[in-house]
Amino acid sequence: MSRSGNINRYNGEGEPSRKAFFTGVGILAFTLVFGFGEIFAQSTSGTQTETEQEREEKIMKTILHKADSRGSADHGWLKTYHTFSFANYYNAERVHFGTLRVLNDDYVAAGKGFGMHPHDNMEIITIPLEGDLEHKDNMGNNEIIKQGDVQVMSAGTGVYHSEFNPNDDKAVKLLQIWVFPNKKNVTPRYDQISLRDIKKENEFYQILSPNPEDQGVWIHQNAWFNLGTFEEGKQSTYKLNDSENGVYVFVIEGEVSINGQQLERRDGLGIWNVDELEVTSNTSSRLLLMEVPMQINY
Repeated sequence: MSRSGNINRYNGEGEPSRKAFFTGVGILAFTLVFGFGEIFAQSTSGTQTETEQEREEKIMKTILHKADSRGSADHGWLKTYHTFSFANYYNAERVHFGTLRVLNDDYVAAGKGFGMHPHDNMEIITIPLEGDLEHKDNMGNNEIIKQGDVQVMSAGTGVYHSEFNPNDDKAVKLLQIWVFPNKKNVTPRYDQISLRDIKKENEFYQILSPNPEDQGVWIHQNAWFNLGTFEEGKQSTYKLNDSENGVYVFVIEGEVSINGQQLERRDGLGIWNVDELEVTSNTSSRLLLMEVPMQINY
């Protein structure tokens, strides 16, 4: 969900100006993809580099992002929290975690949303937490994703899309996630699935992978996403699919312990140089695990 750098420029009705929005979002998209490209590739945030000795010895590394440390913006109809630098929020220490570029926690009011805006060379995943989101794009897709669905869009050579809350009486809450692809300029594609038939209780279940034949949606990256809903006191082990990857844990609801680190609602924890995660649910909880390469690799 692209954001306008000019989103503070409102029309007479207190809404973001559509013209300003389209202009700003184009500038933002260009800046994010091209202007900041070298920053992303050369980031020295402490999450990207490690010595050969550390890799061999598997010294666990972590980075903690408390919920209240995220960037945020309140535009009335849009309330959003940014785990990583996005739009008007920039933190040199929080540009990305490996190939995980964006993790936005959004609230969009009834009947509101974003007009057509561009993306390219990014894998974009949307997970509605409550309510519905209507998607239209220049590939001919016109779909509504609901709580319990997951949507993926490979922007590739370029795509335009819009995102709106189609309901007049309730907001939509969602996570939108951007992942750097492992190859540029692929043919744009769109997919969405329901998670209802694969959802499990008290264990993690895969919702995304690099493989079209696997469970869930797929993207152009060596990444795996898992969701898990746990009762209080339950424990689970997550084993990484690739030992060179890291995992970014996002606590959607509840309180948990990950390899001894206590986390609360909307906290995030990046962890790497490990083979598995030991998860204990301290309360009823819901988690999203995003296993991603620690190096941008296209």
